Order: sequence, then C-alpha cells, then structure tokens
Amino acid sequence: MKGSIVADLAEVTATMAANKAFVPGRRIKFDFGETGVILLDGVAGVVSATDGPAETTIRMSFDNFKALAQGKLNPTMAFMTGKIKIDGDMGLAMQLQSVTSKLNL
Repeated sequence: MKGSIVADLAEVTATMAANKAFVPGRRIKFDFGETGVILLDGVAGVVSATDGPAETTIRMSFDNFKALAQGKLNPTMAFMTGKIKIDGDMGLAMQLQSVTSKLNL
C-alpha cells in the first residue's frame, strides 16, 4: 500500500512539474506527513518532491489533496473542518485553486 502512495506522489509531482503548477516568484509546500512533500518553487521555476523552505506550507493528507484537485473536496470547508492546515501566507494559499486546476487528476 505504501508503495502505491509513493508512486501516486511521484505521478502528481511529475504532472505538476509538466504543467508548471507553481506561483511565479513564490514558494509553496504541500506537506502530506509520512507520504512526503511537494515543493512548488516558483522562484526557481521547478516542482519537486524535495523538502525545502517555503513562504506557505499547506498540511493535509494526500487523499484529501487528490479529492481537492478532483473538485470532490471544497477547500473552504476542508480548511474550516481542519482537513487542511495552512502555515504562512494565507493569500498565497488562496491562489492555489489555479494550481490544482492544472492537474486533471
């Protein structure tokens, strides 16, 4: 099971990189706990699964991330119910709908 989660994370990271799914000039990190991280580095113009500093860190389960990207999870409700936790620039986190819309998961 853990192997399939890692493959899914790698696939999502590759899809985000191919679609340049980052905010130019800004760094945002998705922290999925034990599953791993995706760093959207709009300063360097890359997306990677390498942990690093970010202006905004969004913590959630990888399953909730996929549901969000598929439009099955309302981001406002997820935040209000604690399924998403945000550390850092809240305004930057709000720009992520444009990022997740590029995924087509």
